[in-house]
Amino acid sequence: MPENVTNNKKEEVNIIIISDAAGDTAFNNATAAAAEFPDAQINYRRYPFITDKKKLDEVFKEIENYPNLVILYSLVKDDMQLPVIKFAREHNIQSVDIFSPVVEAIQQTTGMRPVEKIGAQHKLNQKYFDRISAMEFAVMYDDGKDPKGFLEADVVLLGVSRTSKTPLSLFLANKNLKVANLPLVPQTHIPKEIYEINPKKIIGLTNDPSVLNEIRRQRMISYGLNPDTTYSNMDSINEELESAQKLYKKLGCYVINVSHRSIEETAALIMHHLGIED
Repeated sequence: MPENVTNNKKEEVNIIIISDAAGDTAFNNATAAAAEFPDAQINYRRYPFITDKKKLDEVFKEIENYPNLVILYSLVKDDMQLPVIKFAREHNIQSVDIFSPVVEAIQQTTGMRPVEKIGAQHKLNQKYFDRISAMEFAVMYDDGKDPKGFLEADVVLLGVSRTSKTPLSLFLANKNLKVANLPLVPQTHIPKEIYEINPKKIIGLTNDPSVLNEIRRQRMISYGLNPDTTYSNMDSINEELESAQKLYKKLGCYVINVSHRSIEETAALIMHHLGIED
């Protein structure tokens, strides 16, 4: 057996999840595997409902400049899998096929041919369609892209950079919740819609300054940039957190410190606060 290797340096990994359905299976596999690497900074980027090559090309254009990629894909059709394999090889990226090995094993055992039906494992009941709708909502209203989303959302996440807003939005969307999020930067305008919604629906995310400093420094290093910038400066971080805390107090919203908490733990706190059972 290989010996255990301890690495004190936090490493960032961007896990790209590409699926022709909701991508739950690939995401669950990714989070289970990532739990084995508690010292790594894992970012999940989900691309659900990629059902044609045009959408796949758009994904490739978006992710090709991200550092430290691992691609997990769950695609039924061969002509969708091959471009992913080709892209991964050309960019020297690790890729994992979540779907095909199991299908092939069943095919070899039974002698039957797969039907190649996208989403065949899902019962097409109302809850499934609600989850698809919630996923699309989370993508549409990520990072405050459209303020009207705040009025339609079941949950609104506020937080400074690197407080897990996007992965948390997608995780809650898998629980059939419509989630919008807004990044907070000092001296920037807060959309009026934030003040018009029920404060109970608003979740203020915060973090410990030292944890945020380390995450941001490692992020800059992963991009090959100087880690000592305004973005990672402790004074700037404290200013951001204080500004966010003042806003949370003004809104009277529920506040969660995400440092040393998993996405699952934070989501559980939010759902408990909202009185929603998992």
